[in-house]
This record gives sequence, C-alpha cells and structure tokens, in this order.
Amino acid sequence: MAVPDYDIEEKQLDSTTHDSDKSDHGVFNHKEEAQEESAHEAAERGRAATDRYGQPLVHFDAAAEARLLWKIDLYIVPTVSLLYLFCFIDRANIGNAKLAGFEKDLGMAGYDYNKVLSIFYISYILFEIPSNVACKYFGPGWFIPAISLGFGICSICTAFVHNIHSASGVRFLLGMFEAGMMPGIAYYLSRWYKRSELAFRLSLYIVMAPLAGAFGGLLASGILKLSHFGGLHTWRMIFAIEGIITSAVSLIAFLTLTDRPATAKWLSQEEKDLCIARVKAERVGATEVLDKFDKPKFLRGIFSPVTLSTAFIFLLNNVTVQGLAFFAPTIVKTIYPKNSVISQQLHTVPPYVVGAFFTVLFPFISWKVDRRNILFITSAPLMMIGYIMFLASKEPMVRYGATFFIASGAFSFGALCNAQVSANVVSDTARSSAIGVNVMLGNIGGLISTWSFLPFDGPDYKIGNGLNLATSTTILLLSIVLLLWMTVDNKKRAKKDIDSTLAGLSNKQIQDLDWRHPAFRWRP
Repeated sequence: MAVPDYDIEEKQLDSTTHDSDKSDHGVFNHKEEAQEESAHEAAERGRAATDRYGQPLVHFDAAAEARLLWKIDLYIVPTVSLLYLFCFIDRANIGNAKLAGFEKDLGMAGYDYNKVLSIFYISYILFEIPSNVACKYFGPGWFIPAISLGFGICSICTAFVHNIHSASGVRFLLGMFEAGMMPGIAYYLSRWYKRSELAFRLSLYIVMAPLAGAFGGLLASGILKLSHFGGLHTWRMIFAIEGIITSAVSLIAFLTLTDRPATAKWLSQEEKDLCIARVKAERVGATEVLDKFDKPKFLRGIFSPVTLSTAFIFLLNNVTVQGLAFFAPTIVKTIYPKNSVISQQLHTVPPYVVGAFFTVLFPFISWKVDRRNILFITSAPLMMIGYIMFLASKEPMVRYGATFFIASGAFSFGALCNAQVSANVVSDTARSSAIGVNVMLGNIGGLISTWSFLPFDGPDYKIGNGLNLATSTTILLLSIVLLLWMTVDNKKRAKKDIDSTLAGLSNKQIQDLDWRHPAFRWRP
C-alpha cells in the first residue's frame, strides 16, 4: 500500500503523423478508427493516453465511468474526510479552550495567545512542501494515517501543558504533523479523479473545516458538561478526548486507505485500467500516472504562473478562514458577552453550517462546468459584504449575520484553489509540488491571521475586519486578472506549431516540459 512502486520504464511515443491529420497550426484532427485504444492498453506501462497534440486516444463508456466514480467515492472520500475533520478540530479547538480558561490557567497575558497560535504556523509552513514530497515517496496510504496519528497524540499532550513554553512546543509539533494533511489528501485524490471531478471531491473533505467549527463547538460544549475526564478538568478534557478520537480514527485508516488504483483490492482489473486511463488521458504526453520523482517537473509545479497566483489567492483567503476558526468564539463573546460559555460555544455553530453548504455548492458547480476561476470571482464579494457589515455596524445581530456571509464565501477556496493548481500542471510530480506550494502559501495567510485580531483592537476589531476586507477585495481583483491572462495565453499557445517545437526532443524532455508543452492549455 505504501511501498513506492513507480512505472519508470520509458518508451518512445509514436511521433508518426500525416499531413491530413493536422491543421495549419498542428492541431490534431482525431480519427477514432485509427487512434482509439482500450483502457487496458492505455493503462499499460509506458503507453500514453494522448497524442502529441493533446488529443485523447481513448474513449470511455459513460456508464462504466459513472459506476467506477461512485465506487471510488464510497471507498476513498469518507475516510479522508473523517481524518480531515479531526485534523481541523485538533487545530482549532484551542479557540474553544480559550473560552474555557486556557489563557488564565497557563498564566498568559497580552499577546501570549497569539504567540502560541503563531508557533503552529511556523512549523506548518516549514514542513509543507517536504511533507508532500514524503507523501509521494512513502505513499498516501501510509503517510496520511501516520501524520494523523501524530497530531492526535499532540492534541492529547496539550491536555497536560502547564505554561506557555510547553504549550508552544506541542503546538509546533502539531503544525509539523498537520502540514502534510491538506496537500497530502488533495494530491492523493488527484491520483483517482479527472480535473473536472476533483474540485467537488476535494470539497467533500475540505467541507470538514467549517463542519469542524460547528461540530467542534458542539463537541466542546458537550465535553465541558462533564465533571472530569480521569484527572482532567475543563479545557484539558477538550484536548484529551478529541485527541483520543483522532488517534482511533487514524489507526482504522491504516487498514482502509488504498494507496493508488493499481493496489485497490476492491477494484477489478478492468476498473483499475479504466481508473488509470481516465487520469492519464488528461495528461499531455504522459506515459505513466505515477512518475518517478523528477526535479524539472517538480520545479515546473512550483513555478507555474497559475500555481503562484492561485497560491497567493489562497494566502489571502486563509487570513479569513483561519482567523474565523481561531477567533469565532472570541467574536461571538463580544456580541453576546452576558451569555454562558456553553451558549457562546453553540452560537459559533450556525455560521459554520451555512459555510459548509457553500463549501460543497461552489465546487459542485465547478465539477459540472469544469471551471474554477469564475467561482473565485463569485465567492469573494460574499466575504467583502460580511466585513463591510462588521465595520459599518455595532448592532450585535448585524455583526452576527456578517459571520454567515464570511463563512459562505471563504471556505470553498480550499477545494477550488487546490483543484485549480492540480488542473494546471501535467505530471504527478508537478502536481505534488504545486499543491504543496499552494497550501504552504495558504498557511502563511494562516500565520498572518493569528495577529489579525489583537486584544487592544476589541471589541470592534476594526484592524482585523479592515484587513480581511482588503484581502477579500484583492482576491476579487486578482482572480479577474488571472482569468484574463489564462484566456489570452491560451490563444497564443493555439498559434504555436507543435511539431517544430517538439522536434528533436526525447520522450523524457517532452514530459519534462509539463505545462510548457505546446499542446497544453490552461484550464480556468
């Protein structure tokens, strides 16, 4: 399941073409009777599922695809979704613990709480790309459950800290283990799904982030009703119980996660071939779905213009998403200062439920239209409306209503941004690095978020809300510019002579082009 097993044998692609098969600019006119292969042939070692012009050589039965897709959804998505739910709970439960006396018991004052939050993101950012490289090397089937077990243990350990130093140490380790979770799952799912399908499947686990906010609040309020858990009381029970649940789910995942289609015992050989061929048919010139680690392709994934611009959008978005996760209980407390702690915890739940709905809705639309960038443009104004409401009114119900708009616009970006960078590279190696960079920059936004709501700025938090209004406005403008650039560059690519560009290049050199391949088109 986890042992690296790459299809590394290379065979030269058939480069024979005829004048009748091309237009003036080398665009291939597909001839089904001459070019069509079976899914089994396309899945074989060293066989490409596209010609050099980017045209698929394989035609799939729609009914067989639908059956396969449903089967993959049932076997893969529930496990990774559950793991990510507790990943986010273990990260954000410190916000619930704060309401229950975390700061007071550890003798924190001033900016100590913000410092503890920041420590998490330092390790998270440092280990982001290395974690995704390790995920590719060891295989997601082992790596994802292993890091999940690691941060579950860290959560348990947090229940026993007694000062800011020990709390910071545990949060650093928590960030190290959690660093590989979001990009690792996104990369893992890209092994199974086509680009149009990926955003929606990513949303089915990323939706666990807002649900973690809702479920975490409910779970924390339920735990706080207990008189004790062993020798632990109040906020310490939250970390211990939630960490134990995470660890248990992780141990189960070691048995249930299948590393890749070729090792899936629950798929027939025909289904394995179909699964591999479907993914390969979208990768221009690729002769294997899981290529061996390759430095040129790794760098292509990092330095793709779409990767860098999308990652910056994700950075801006994460200032809001992570800020909402850590400070929603604090914001609710300023709106309902006289309510009990349990009531304040429960008031954090409804905005997350609404946010969860939009987290799935927008990627579902993306699946159906095979577009992502236009949904960036749709989501950003919702966030802008929410922060304008925060800044313009001190009325408690208006400000509480603002959290619904913010959650509705913010949480869908996790799925859309990861799907966007995945769709705009070719190879598995480039995909792992592109997703790693996207999430790494996203978590720089998370680091910024830990200093966006400062004690002296309460209860109105004009600096924090103003910052988030600025980031959401920038997301809107940058998304529009990115869409226009991809459209213009695709028109330039369509004018290139593919044969002359690829003339004299070896099969490896052609594959190392990745998104620079002349037949590649940006997918907005």
